[in-house]
Amino acid sequence: MLTLHLKAQYFDQIKAGTKTVEYRLKTPYWEKRLRTPHTHVEICKGYPKREDRTRRLLKHINYVLIETITHPEFGDQPVEVFAIYLAD
Repeated sequence: MLTLHLKAQYFDQIKAGTKTVEYRLKTPYWEKRLRTPHTHVEICKGYPKREDRTRRLLKHINYVLIETITHPEFGDQPVEVFAIYLAD
């Protein structure tokens, strides 16, 4: 299973259902991690203790695409990212 650690604002958006895509920069690190198909992802709010289930979500991965986006987290220039499309 893939595990992603998110900032609180993005975790809360996914939990509320208003954010359905999570982005990771297209780097060799993420290329290697996403090369193996994953069906599910554990979304974590920061780095919670293992027993803290309030800061963890389990989501299904619909698919992963490579996209070019501009986003404040990645600077003001367009970048290539892995777009991880989530479902319940």
